[in-house]
Amino acid sequence: MLIYKILLPSEWAALEQAGQFDGSPFDHASGFVHLSSRDQVAATALRVFGGEPELVVVAVDPRAVTETLRWEESRDRGVFPHVYGPLLRSAVVAVYRVAGAAAVDEALPR
Repeated sequence: MLIYKILLPSEWAALEQAGQFDGSPFDHASGFVHLSSRDQVAATALRVFGGEPELVVVAVDPRAVTETLRWEESRDRGVFPHVYGPLLRSAVVAVYRVAGAAAVDEALPR
């Protein structure tokens, strides 16, 4: 099973250059990097990134973030993956460039 991080193209470029992603302003305010399961990622994209014309969704191998990964309940009672620390480029196993939030579900494999 993979987990997913939705990024803006500029965030993906910064992750590639730095070798890690320390989080968006929302991640920083929360104290962790927000990720989603495959079943959650499309709804997350629509809820958080609905107005963005382009997104980059990265698939993360949870075994690569075992030390910092926690599955935690969110406000809507869903259990989401959170990474407490930087998301390393080496944990990313696939990259999907997506034309907006509505296209996320179709862009990712089941």
